[in-house]
Amino acid sequence: MTTIQRRAFNDAITKFWSFAAPAYDTACLQRFVYKPAQDEVIDQLRQRGATQIADIACGTGILADRIQRELRPDEVYGLDMSDGMLAQARKRSDRIRWKTAPAEQLPFEDGFLDAVVTTSAFHFFDQPAALREFHRVLRAGGMVAVTTMSPRQSFPPLHALSAGLGAPAHAPTPEAMRTLFTDAGFEIADQHRVRRPTWTPISDLITVGVKPS
Repeated sequence: MTTIQRRAFNDAITKFWSFAAPAYDTACLQRFVYKPAQDEVIDQLRQRGATQIADIACGTGILADRIQRELRPDEVYGLDMSDGMLAQARKRSDRIRWKTAPAEQLPFEDGFLDAVVTTSAFHFFDQPAALREFHRVLRAGGMVAVTTMSPRQSFPPLHALSAGLGAPAHAPTPEAMRTLFTDAGFEIADQHRVRRPTWTPISDLITVGVKPS
């Protein structure tokens, strides 16, 4: 995808989620679609004791707010490209530093963060560029945790949505995720399917990497 195509795709995604932001917080949607992956990210952060954390594509700020309330790190940053999502996020908490930025161009100095996390959005990123950027802003020993849709079979709704937005969304296989991480300079610390009730049709993956010391 060219730079111009990527910019157009980002603009389309931003407009869509600005429009969809009020529905995003629906209790049923959050409980069954988003919360299981967020629970696993929080568990990873708790294990590693991160103190400077950024949630990329934070949406309405539910995960960033949980990180701040449950883990009490020194700083939590929530970044998104959607004004509508960030407007909802700012109403949720004034303890988090909300910023407008794409995953591929973060407003942090090299080695500034202890942890970078992103849930349920990675399929819309320029994935190699985003992971290189995550690597840049992390200190040595810092952690990245990514959950992404990882269907065991073709998932037509994802392709239909991305086609409507003008560019393909990409849900990598577990093997492809490991390659993306190692190509960006990370060591794989963990990878497994997000734990969900057996009846749910959703299949997503968490991959955790560490920036070598």
